[in-house]
Amino acid sequence: MPELLPLPSPPSHPPTPPSLPGLRILAIALLGLLMLIPLFMAGKVVEERSAYYNNALRNIANAWGTRQTITGPILVLPYVEHFTSVDTLTDENGESRVVSKDIYNDRTAILLPEKLEIRTDLKQEHRQRGIYDALVYTANISLSGTFNHEAISNANAGERRILWDKAFITIGLDDTRAINTASSFSWNNARIGLEPGSRISTLLPTGFHIPLPVSNESNTSNDFKLTLSLRGSDSLFFAPLGENTSIRMTSPWTHPSFQGELLPDKHETTEQGFHAEWDIPHLARNYPQFWVLEDKQEYDLRKVTAGVSLYEPVSLYARISRAVKYGALFIGLTFLVLLMFELSLKQRLHVLQYTLVGVALSLFYLILLALAEHLGFVYAYLAASATTIFSITLYMAAILRNSRHTLGMLLILAALYGLLYLLLQTEDYALLAGAALLLLATGITMYVTRHLPQPD
Repeated sequence: MPELLPLPSPPSHPPTPPSLPGLRILAIALLGLLMLIPLFMAGKVVEERSAYYNNALRNIANAWGTRQTITGPILVLPYVEHFTSVDTLTDENGESRVVSKDIYNDRTAILLPEKLEIRTDLKQEHRQRGIYDALVYTANISLSGTFNHEAISNANAGERRILWDKAFITIGLDDTRAINTASSFSWNNARIGLEPGSRISTLLPTGFHIPLPVSNESNTSNDFKLTLSLRGSDSLFFAPLGENTSIRMTSPWTHPSFQGELLPDKHETTEQGFHAEWDIPHLARNYPQFWVLEDKQEYDLRKVTAGVSLYEPVSLYARISRAVKYGALFIGLTFLVLLMFELSLKQRLHVLQYTLVGVALSLFYLILLALAEHLGFVYAYLAASATTIFSITLYMAAILRNSRHTLGMLLILAALYGLLYLLLQTEDYALLAGAALLLLATGITMYVTRHLPQPD
């Protein structure tokens, strides 16, 4: 029989499977990506509540008063233009004769103020609808100045007769329903009542007018004055119609945002409010002081405006939405801390434990949103962050059974949520702080993974 070869002896100890920390880190990273799903759902809830809030603001604005732009006053002067036409006619016999003919044209002059002074006292108010709060205002406005219709007489050849019994002043206003009170219009010290409608819808779609049944043919310069109180929301603007327009605005609101094409020449904001001044020449706009309506020129009197918006630095829902955007970073940093504990304690955490920690981090935003709508952002943030921090800390204390690491987890989470609050408060430096936080997270990751075994 052939000689059998001896079988190789089995090793005395079975080979130890290699440690695979890289796969562990990869699994935790994938789990962190899956945690973006509840974070995304929390963001959708914030968007939905924000939509409810914006709808409530629109409803309040529609009832109280919308954004207001005052365009006026404008003097509308109907007049009759008289021309004498002289023609030479030749009959069939060759005899010539001179024939004169009187021509009368009905025309309408649009005249802007020679001088316009606007004084405004703007007071903010808050209106509630359910749990939502809307910022609105009441504006006490004084308009005064001078009209000079001498330009009509000097415009072109021909005799003109102004029809003062058909003349009127018109003022454009976006939401006339929001007028609280309006004094009678003063025209050369004569008091005249106000009438609804602008009477020139092509120029001013909405507004009111003041008829002028007074003969002023002997006086080309006319003084006017009007005071009114009106409601509005979001912003208040004025059209600089005067050849020289002066606007003075004061308000106790401490967060003005000056808008429009013309910013104030001077403004000051203190803890008591703001004061702003505009001095605007007619060269700043692109329409003249006088034109004839029948000439079919089209001018947009609202194209150049000056005014202010009652700016709220950061709304509640904008802050929470910004906080959600940092959620992925916070989940990643927390998972990184847990991984550090694993490596230092040589104790593996279950995937379910990572998942529950990630869910708790995502629930923070829902708790913050639910409380902020009733308590305000600061108190809601304190309550939501404390709830999240202590729930995760107590959970990890039961798992790790290490008081030193439990205290470390508490301090790290407190630092993270304190940093998030600073990011939400410092809007101008949020990008810089966020980049610094990402750099810190990268550095921590490099430190944790510095002793990983090299692949074969």
